[in-house]
Amino acid sequence: MSISVRTRLSAIIGMRKRHTRIVVLLILAYGLARLLNDDGFDPIIDGWLGILAEGSMAAVAWLAFRRATVARPEVGWAAAGITGRVVADCLYLLPTSNIEPGSLLFADVCYLLFFPFLLCSLAVRARRRLAAVAFPALLNSAVGAFGAAAILAVVLQPVIGQALQPGWTATVTVLYPIFDMALVAVIAGVAAFQTVDGNRLWVLLVTGLLLISTGDVVYVLMEQSGTYAVGSMVDITWGAGMLVLVLWIDELADRQEPLVIDDGRNQILIVPVIATLAALIILLLGTQRHISLLALLLASTTLILAAVPLVFRQRMLHRITRTDELTGLPNRRALYADAPARFKGRSPKPQALMLLDLDRFKEVNDSLGHDVGDLLLMQVASRLGLELGPEDLLARLGGDEFAVLLHDSERDSAINKASAIGDALAEPFVLEGITLQTSVSIGIALFPSQGMDLRLLLRKADMAMYKAKSAHTGHHVYQSEDDNHGDQRLRTLQELREALLTDQLVLHYQPKVALETGQIQGAEALVRWNHPERGLLPPVSFLALAEESGLMHELTLVVLGKALDQAALWQERETPLAVAVNVSASSLVDTSFPDKVGAMLAERGLTGLALVLEITEDFLMGDRDRARSILTRLRSQRVQIAVDDFGTGYSSLSYLRDLPIDELKLDQSFVFPIVDDPRAASLVASTVSLAHGLNLRMVAEGVESRAVYDQLTGYGCDRAQGFYMSRPLPAAEFDQWITTRGTAGFVGEVDEPVTV
Repeated sequence: MSISVRTRLSAIIGMRKRHTRIVVLLILAYGLARLLNDDGFDPIIDGWLGILAEGSMAAVAWLAFRRATVARPEVGWAAAGITGRVVADCLYLLPTSNIEPGSLLFADVCYLLFFPFLLCSLAVRARRRLAAVAFPALLNSAVGAFGAAAILAVVLQPVIGQALQPGWTATVTVLYPIFDMALVAVIAGVAAFQTVDGNRLWVLLVTGLLLISTGDVVYVLMEQSGTYAVGSMVDITWGAGMLVLVLWIDELADRQEPLVIDDGRNQILIVPVIATLAALIILLLGTQRHISLLALLLASTTLILAAVPLVFRQRMLHRITRTDELTGLPNRRALYADAPARFKGRSPKPQALMLLDLDRFKEVNDSLGHDVGDLLLMQVASRLGLELGPEDLLARLGGDEFAVLLHDSERDSAINKASAIGDALAEPFVLEGITLQTSVSIGIALFPSQGMDLRLLLRKADMAMYKAKSAHTGHHVYQSEDDNHGDQRLRTLQELREALLTDQLVLHYQPKVALETGQIQGAEALVRWNHPERGLLPPVSFLALAEESGLMHELTLVVLGKALDQAALWQERETPLAVAVNVSASSLVDTSFPDKVGAMLAERGLTGLALVLEITEDFLMGDRDRARSILTRLRSQRVQIAVDDFGTGYSSLSYLRDLPIDELKLDQSFVFPIVDDPRAASLVASTVSLAHGLNLRMVAEGVESRAVYDQLTGYGCDRAQGFYMSRPLPAAEFDQWITTRGTAGFVGEVDEPVTV
C-alpha cells in the first residue's frame, strides 16, 4: 500500500472513530437521563435528545455505506433499516406532535420496514458465504433458528391469536411478533454458526439483534396489557440495540473479509441441542394443553432437521475427515485418496503436481499472531481457487503448504500456471486492518515422466520447491540433480542445528573508517560457520537455510551475544569500538527483542553506544507501526539503527523521516562504478546529500580502491568499509590490525584519529 493511501486510510479511520464516539456519548446521555427521570414522557429527554441520538446513528450508518472500500450492499440495506426506525421514532417522539401513538400509520410502516431491510442485509451476507459453508454448519444453524422460532411462537401465542381480528392495530400487533420470530431465528442461526464471523462482528450483530427483538417482544406484551408508555425502559433497550447495530454497520464497511470456510466441526453445539430439547418439550406439552399450530409446526421441523445427521452421519463423517478444518479445502488424506484415480488408465493425460509454500509465513504468525496467520491462509486458499480450473485438484497439506494437481498439463503450461499463481499471491492482503505482502515458492513435478505415483511426485516436487525457495526464483521444475540438493539440504539443516548448540559459529570483523580522518569508527560483525568437516563456510552457505527453517532468530541471538562479548573485551582493553550486527526480520518482529538486547548489554556492562543494529528496508516497510515501536524501544537504550543495503529495496523514502534511524549503508552495487560511471557518481553524491539533509550518517560499502575512497571523501560521505581498508578478519587479527594503526572508539569519543 502506498504511503498516500495509508495516510488517507488513517485519516478516514480517525474520523470514523470520532463519529462513533459522538453517537455513543449521545446514546449514553439519553439512557442516563431516562434512568434518572421516571415521570414518563419528557419532551426534552424523549423528544429532542432522543431524536438527536437516533438521527446521529442513521448518519453514521450512511457514512459507513459511503465509505465502504468494496461493494457492501448489506451495509446499505442495514442503513435503510436503521433509517426507517429512526424516522418512525421521530414521528412518535416529536414534542410538537399531538397525534396519539398507535394512530400513526406511516410510523408503523417505517417500524415494520426495519425488519425486511435488516433481513435483506443478512441475506446478502449469507449468500456471499454459502458457497464456503459445509452442510453440517448450515444444518446446525437451521436447527437453532427453527427451535428459537418455536419457543417464541409459544411465548407470543396470545398475541398471535389476534390475527383474525379486524383493523390495522390488530394487524400491526401480529406483524411485530412474526418479524421478531424471524429475527430471533436469525440470532439463533448465527449463534449456532459462530464461525461465519467468528469475532467482533459476530458479537455486535447478535447483541444488537437480541436487544431489539427483546424490546419488541416486551413492547407487544405490554401493549396487549395496556401498560406501555413512551419513555419506558423498553425505549432504552431499543436505543442500545440500535447503537450496537450501527457499530456493526460501521465496522462492516471497513472489512475486506476473507472467504471464511467452515465444515461444521467448530460449531457451538449447545444452540442446536437446546433448540432440539425445546422442540421436544413443546410437542409433549401440545398433547396436554393447547399449543398454536404454528408453534407445533416449527417444533416438528426442528426435530426433523435435528434427525438429519443421524441419517447422513456416515457420509458427513467421511467428508469431514477429508476436509481441511481451516480452509475447507481437501486435506492430505483426500489428496492421497483422489490422486491415484487420476493417474490410472491405458493412456493417462500428462499432469503436473505443484507444491506451494509461503515465504516467511512464520514471521506473520510470530509477529501478528496465529489468528492473522489463519486469515492469511484462508485468503490464499481463496485466491488459489480462482486461478485453477474445475478439473484441477487443490489441497492443503498442512501449515502454509498447499498442493495442486493440474489436469492435462505439460511442462510449459505448468510453468505458466505457477507464474500466474505467484502474481496472484503477490497482491497485497488486508488482514485485521494490516496490509501484508507475501510471496510463494512452487516446486513442480511432472506426471508421468518424473513419476507414476503420488508419493514419488510429492517427494520430487518438495525438492523442487526448496530449490525455488533457496534460489528465490518463485518456481522450479524438478531435475535429476535436485535429488542431491535435497539430501544435502536436510543434512546441512541438521548440522546447523548442532552448530548452534556446540558453538561452531565464529565472527569476523570488518572495520568502518571515517573517510575524512581515517579514524576507525566501528566494525561490522560477519558470521562464519567453522564446520568440523567442510571447514570455514561463508554466510551464503547457510543463512538462507536458517531463514527458511525458522532458525534465523536463534542464530541472530547467538551472533549478537558473540559480538557483544567482543565489544566488552575491546572496552576492557580501553579501545572501545561499536560493533554492528545484521538483524533479521524474524528477530525484529519479536516484541521482546528490545528487552533481550537490553539484558545482553547490561550483562556485559555495555551501553547502547556499543551496538549498531543493521536492518533491511523490507522490515521497515512491511509494518510501519511495529517497526516504529521496536526501533523506538531500541533507541531508548541508545542502540543505533542502520539501514543496510540502502537503495536496493523499496523506492519510498518516507520511512527515513518517520522512523528512528541513525545511519544509511549504501549498497556496494552503487559504489563500485562511481569512478568510471558519471551517472552512478551523481546518484551516490545525491544520496549522500539526502542523508545529511535528514541528519543521518552515510556509510559506503564495497570500497576497494583508493580512487573510490577519495571520490567518496569528496562527496562528503561519512564512513566506508571494504577491502581497500581491510577484509573481514578474525577477532585476534582484527585486534592486531587496530594496534598497528592506533586507537579506536565510539562516535564522538575518540581524541586521536587512526591513519589508514
